Amino acid sequence: MIYDPAPDNGGPPLLGSSKQAALAQAAQKATRVGLMPTEGWRKRNLQFLGEILIPTLLSARTPRRIIDGVPLVGDKEIGVTWLGHAGFFAQIAGVNLLIDPNWAMWHGPIKRIHHPSIWASDLPPIDLVLVTHAHYDHLHMPSLRRVARGQPIIVPTGVGSIVKKAGFGQIIELNTWQRAKFRDLHIMLTPARHWGARMIHDTHRGFGGYLITSPTRSLFHCGDSSMFDGFEEIGKRADIDLALMPIGAYLAPSGRPVHMNPEEALEAFDMLGARHMIPMHHNTFPLGGEPLHEPEERLAKAALTRQIQDKVRIMHEGESAMY
Repeated sequence: MIYDPAPDNGGPPLLGSSKQAALAQAAQKATRVGLMPTEGWRKRNLQFLGEILIPTLLSARTPRRIIDGVPLVGDKEIGVTWLGHAGFFAQIAGVNLLIDPNWAMWHGPIKRIHHPSIWASDLPPIDLVLVTHAHYDHLHMPSLRRVARGQPIIVPTGVGSIVKKAGFGQIIELNTWQRAKFRDLHIMLTPARHWGARMIHDTHRGFGGYLITSPTRSLFHCGDSSMFDGFEEIGKRADIDLALMPIGAYLAPSGRPVHMNPEEALEAFDMLGARHMIPMHHNTFPLGGEPLHEPEERLAKAALTRQIQDKVRIMHEGESAMY
């Protein structure tokens, strides 16, 4: 479904079919995680409150890192800047992309543990915005409004109504495996093992990651996902240069399998067949029961054990990398 609040501005057309839409709906139903917590959720929630949430509430935020701008890359390079959590500014084929931006200092009682090092005003003009799903830590409306200047935004099916009045010129909704075209880029919504409800019962909303391909390069943003065999199929769709993989919040207080741990993220990276990996979804908001420092430490150790430490780059918030 396409919402078009503004006249035609050359936004990306959809590439797909009704048969593909039916297959996509079946795929999302098969990979959607249920909402019911598992046994022991009360104990885990008390542990989360006492060991993670309350200590972060009582601690001062760490200072921002001093960042000397965002480097611009050539048309044949991929540039990425980590904005914290799952947010990235990415440059590929001369297109400036923003994926899941979130500059919130709070999500309800959840406190951001760092002052952001890169703000919307520090970024070059944004050509296209992508949102992986409707959860508040990925679809943060105040952050989206900061960057909306009539450009297109791509979201999963069922999410367009949320951003309808945010200031974007065209809203494109994709089903799983469906693609949109923007200039020389193809953007495909890939499957994930997660769920997309913004509130408890609006489970009709889609979710996933994005496979972004130019004529010469390819970038994958996983979104949120627990481990599943779909990563092999995603890897068959493109020769992935860089994969942005979530590694945190794996000890969910609910006990539901909704995120990958660092070792699983490396396994998924291997299944994708990608050349390089940058971790995300860690060290910004305390959303899981694991210690805040643990995900990147486990990732570094596991990468060393696998002897792929040269392929995995752990970044500081606000840091940029080029590939």
